[in-house]
Formats: sequence, C-alpha cells, structure tokens
Amino acid sequence: IGPYRGNGALLAKQLATVDAIAGGRLSVGIAVGGRPDDYQATGSSFTERGRAFDAQLAEMRAVWEQQPRGHAGAIGPAPVQPGGPPLLIGGTAPAAFRRMTEFGTGWIMGGGGPQAFADGAGKARQAWREAGRAGAPRLVSIAYASLGDDAEAHAQSYLSDYYSFIGEYAGQIAAGALTSPQKVAGAVAAFTEAGCDELILFPCNPDTAQVALIAQAAGL
Repeated sequence: IGPYRGNGALLAKQLATVDAIAGGRLSVGIAVGGRPDDYQATGSSFTERGRAFDAQLAEMRAVWEQQPRGHAGAIGPAPVQPGGPPLLIGGTAPAAFRRMTEFGTGWIMGGGGPQAFADGAGKARQAWREAGRAGAPRLVSIAYASLGDDAEAHAQSYLSDYYSFIGEYAGQIAAGALTSPQKVAGAVAAFTEAGCDELILFPCNPDTAQVALIAQAAGL
C-alpha cells in the first residue's frame, strides 16, 4: 500500500536500494488499499489517498529518472532496471487502470477467483490499448491457500480476521481459499486459462512447511 508509506522520494529510494541489492529482480505490487485502520494507524488521510498516490507515483518516476532534488542532486542509487523497478498497480476502480497505463507495467489482483481475475484482466488490456501502450500489460494475481492439517480452520481464522473490516463478505473470501492440493492445481489451471502471467499462492498458515506443500500441489 503506497500512500501511507511516506512521500514518493523516500519510497523510491527504498525500492531502488532493494532492487540494487537484488540485482534488478524486484517487482512492486502497489495500490491505495481499502482499510481505513491502516491510514489511522499511520496518521495518513484515507479520503485523500487517491490524490496522494498519484503524486507519489509521479515523484517515484522522477527519482528513478535521477532528476536532481536539492544540493545533493539525485536521490538514492540509480535504478538497476531502466525506469526503475516495474510497478504492478492494484485495484479495480477506473483510476487504478489509469494509473497502470501511466506509471505501471501491469496489473495485480489482490484476491478473488479466476473469473474475477478474467474480468479485471480484460479491463487492464482495454485500458492499455486505449492509452496507446506498446505490447501488453503483465497480469498477476494472488490466491489464498492453506494445506495440511486443519487447512480450512487456518484459512477461516486468518481470512475472516484480516477481512473483518468489510463485514459479511469476509466469509466468502475465506470460503474461496484453496484448502486441498486438488483445489490448488485447479486454480493454477484456471488462472492460466484466464491469461494470468503469474499467480502468487499466499499461505494462510504461518507454518513454513506450507511453502513446500503449496509448491508440490502447484507442480513446482
């Protein structure tokens, strides 16, 4: 979530530093977010987050172009990747797709099934074409997974708590978690069919053994 992480110059420097350490392997999923308590906790304006995000993205681009800022000149290390780390813009509002075409290399869906992804991907492709961008946007999604003992209980506990701010819909998100190897394999196939370039399988259980279980179920 970008807007509550301070100004664009600082965030750009932090991301460029991580990218330099990683040898140019960093991709950044970034969005405005939808949790008011995130903004309350950081003393940031929830209602002004869209405007703040636009300014932040523009400043990040300027910093990565090494435009001088004050007596010391450019801020932070020069980006390893041309133009800076690629930005995957999240969100489903029209403004999110507009930001993707202005500042991003693609779109990321924060959660939901293959059909929701296909709908959002279609909007991303259309916005990309209408903006005259060359090629195609990179399309990425997150899917929640929980395997092994008490898989459904872990998914229900984690997702119902995290998404409690949206009310009853939190239960639907929890019910959609991938809680068996068959569901993981099916989701990988369905997201691939929907045009997903990269699917991030997000564990709902903090046990590190989940990494191996999910990777095996996904055929990795």
